Amino acid sequence: MTTPASLLNAEAFLSPPTIGEAVQRALDEDLGRAGDITSIATIPETTPAHAIMVARQAGVIAGLPLAVATFQKLSADIKIQANVRDGAAVEKGAHLLTISGPARVVLAGERTALNFVGRLSGIATLTSDYVRHTAGTKMRICCTRKTTPGLRALEKYAVRCGGGFNHRFGLDDAILIKDNHIAVAGGITAVLRRARAHAGHLVRIEIEVDTLAQLREVLDIGLADVVLLDNMDIATLTEAVKLANGRVVLEASGGVTRDSIAKIAATGVDYVSAGALTHSAPNFDVALDIDA
Repeated sequence: MTTPASLLNAEAFLSPPTIGEAVQRALDEDLGRAGDITSIATIPETTPAHAIMVARQAGVIAGLPLAVATFQKLSADIKIQANVRDGAAVEKGAHLLTISGPARVVLAGERTALNFVGRLSGIATLTSDYVRHTAGTKMRICCTRKTTPGLRALEKYAVRCGGGFNHRFGLDDAILIKDNHIAVAGGITAVLRRARAHAGHLVRIEIEVDTLAQLREVLDIGLADVVLLDNMDIATLTEAVKLANGRVVLEASGGVTRDSIAKIAATGVDYVSAGALTHSAPNFDVALDIDA
C-alpha cells in the first residue's frame, strides 16, 4: 500500500509530522463534530468504493502525500495505489491515485484530499512555467513569505516540486533588511553596521535597495552578503549586475511575471523572488471519479 513518504519529492522533503498536522487540521475543519452526515445517512457502512484521482489538466503534481494521509487517517482499511510521485509532469487525464475501501471513508476524505492536491499542484505548475522561462541562464526562481497562513511549509514544498527554490521560511532564518528597517535605523550604513555586529558568523545578511546609488553605498561598506534589487527595470538591473561585478549575490524582486522573467534572467542576476508563485497560483483542476 502506498505511504505518504513514498510519494515525497526526494529533493524537496516535507516531514511526516508536518503532513500529519496539516491533514488533521483540515479534516477537523471539514468533518466538524458529527462527520460526513450525508454519507452516514445515505450509504450503508459496509458499502465498498473504488475511486480514481484524475488530473483534469496538464501540469506538475504536488500534494499526493497529503491526499494519501487524508484517507489513511480516516480508516486503516483504505488501500491506495499511486501512479505518479510529487514533482511529476502529467498530461490531462492522467490517473494519479487509485483508492479502494469503505465508501463512507472515500467520500469523507474526497474534498480535503482534492484541496491539497489542487492547491499545491497549482503552485508547482506555475513555478515550473516560471522556471521554463529561465532555461539557459544561471538564475534561480525563489518563492517568498507571501504564503497562506499555516500552510507555508506545504506551499514552499510545492515550489520545490515545480523546480523552484525556497527563500527564507521565516523571520528567524536570515537577516533581510527592508526599506522600512533602513528608514527606522537611520540609513544603509548604520543598519548594516548594526546587523553585522549582531549576526553570528553563520547568519547571512541581505539588504534591499531600489536605486543604483543605494547599491553603491552597500558595496562600499562591504557588510552585506546579498542585495535585493527591488522593482528595478531591465536596464537598471543590467547596470546593477555590472556594478556589483560578482562582489555580492544579487536577487531581483518586485512585480515579477511570466512575461518579464526571461528578460530578468538575461540580466545576469543570481536569483529572482516572486510572491506570485504562492499568492497567485491558480488551482490545479483535479477530480475524484468513483468507478461504479
